[in-house]
Amino acid sequence: MVGESAVEKDSIKDTNHITQQTTHSIVGGDVEELLYPQRHSQLHRELKARHISMIALGGSIGTGLVIGTGAALARAGPAALFIAYCIVGLNVYVTMTAVGEITTYLPTSVGFSGYAARFVDPALGFSLGWNYLFKYLLASPNQLTAAAIVLQEWVPRETVNPGVWIAIFLVIILAINYIGIGVFGEIEFWFSSVKVVTFIGIILLSLILALGGGPNGDRTGFRYWKDPGAFANYPGIDGSTGKFVAFASIFVNAAFAYLGTELVGVTAGEAQNPSHTIPRAIRLTFWRILFFYCLSVLFLGMVVPYNSKELAFANKTSTGASASPFVVAITVSGIKGLPAVLNAAILLFVLSTANTDLHISSRTLYGLAQTGQAPKFCGYTNARGVPVWNLIIGALVSCLAFLNVSGNSQQVFLYFVNVVSIFGMLSWFSILVTHIRFIEARRRQGVTNDKLAYTAPFGLIGSYMAMALTLAMCVFKNFTVFIPSASYGSFDYRNFITGYIGFPVFIIMYFAWKWLYKTRLLGPGEVDLDTDRQRVLAEEERYLSIKRQAEETHLSGPHHLAGRIYRRFFFWFL
Repeated sequence: MVGESAVEKDSIKDTNHITQQTTHSIVGGDVEELLYPQRHSQLHRELKARHISMIALGGSIGTGLVIGTGAALARAGPAALFIAYCIVGLNVYVTMTAVGEITTYLPTSVGFSGYAARFVDPALGFSLGWNYLFKYLLASPNQLTAAAIVLQEWVPRETVNPGVWIAIFLVIILAINYIGIGVFGEIEFWFSSVKVVTFIGIILLSLILALGGGPNGDRTGFRYWKDPGAFANYPGIDGSTGKFVAFASIFVNAAFAYLGTELVGVTAGEAQNPSHTIPRAIRLTFWRILFFYCLSVLFLGMVVPYNSKELAFANKTSTGASASPFVVAITVSGIKGLPAVLNAAILLFVLSTANTDLHISSRTLYGLAQTGQAPKFCGYTNARGVPVWNLIIGALVSCLAFLNVSGNSQQVFLYFVNVVSIFGMLSWFSILVTHIRFIEARRRQGVTNDKLAYTAPFGLIGSYMAMALTLAMCVFKNFTVFIPSASYGSFDYRNFITGYIGFPVFIIMYFAWKWLYKTRLLGPGEVDLDTDRQRVLAEEERYLSIKRQAEETHLSGPHHLAGRIYRRFFFWFL
């Protein structure tokens, strides 16, 4: 890795020299400068524990949850929506525990591709790395498309073309990412804080409305599960078969909603003391999935019928319809003024997620460059540790969002959902394969559980089961393209291409790299579990030493306001 020797030298410096620095240096934020001198090929570790926790939580509240659930509800009904989100949620949690075990043992800046190359096969690392990159490169234009859908509720596309809003938002997220990781982390901390508080309010309000607490006093309960029904029929197919087909077809929406939960593993390369911050974020994933996903879609199905004319994805004309089903719930209940406020909050959700997606894509490309799997210039960072060229590439790809200029925004959004979800699920599959090989290697080489900062509770069995379910979702996610429809006839080639393009891309890249560099699968005894391990332990000890000194000085001041607010108001929940 570029700059590795320099880091190795840093790891054996005398810790006492660092801890003897003045309190002023620590207060002024110079600790990172002491630990990690600025280099033009290295990221900076400036993400604090509260940044990691809030980014992990806020990243799970994005377009897929606040907008994508509308498409799933309209297609399959409330019961199907709830069941699908629970199944995929459990699968995601198992995947996250696998991520936690690997990244806490060896946190690096090369991301998942580096782990796959190191523990399985360099060809898998190359294929996974570029697959994951494609997913996040395409996620940003998807979020910008969602922003355009939200804004069309206020300003029709006939008045202001969506391309205008997309251009403005693209410039904003590019500027935030360019400033530096410290500022990015702080901005996302506050964005995510607003998202969390707002969405908690949405969930509680949905429950209140279901119990009859709205202005109209209508206690819906599970009424909409009876009329129009708990399960919707797939268009053109009646009976139990139609309900099953509709249910199976929304797994792509459920998977898309959960995409991004794994980004904690990417931030490990820029996290302070990752062996502590990463496990804490991983452990809370289960409760986040249960509360933010499962409960929210359960309550949503109680307050919005799947055939509501107010729902954009159930209304072919979309005139006056809302992009978010949660806004529909408030509109139907008769609450005045709040729908506009919630739309504004959802717009913030979308922009925050677009901001994070651009960040992750730039870091993923950086990791590929560090391992020689991307052009060298992609490994360049400026004085603030920002991979500038990667941001430019991400911004150029984000221009795909300008498809909204001439196309239907709802349909463009669903196409992006298709593409992003297949790349995302193939990434989950590869991560699980990597975790399986990691366990086999550490068992063969005598690395027991007590030597790990975090151990996946489901172990090998959990990863094998999650891998099988993920592969099944990949294969069957767009099987409905073979069912005749009124729009495309007997074969929906548009959704076929967008839904399955990830397979040939992944396979071709894997075998191309294997053929060019003659790589092979690594045996459990061949896997390198030692290189960089001592550096990781030394960095952790240095961080803890400086943290102890900072605590002894009882630091306080306005620049610690965010930390105090986090500990007082959010830490109990996170």
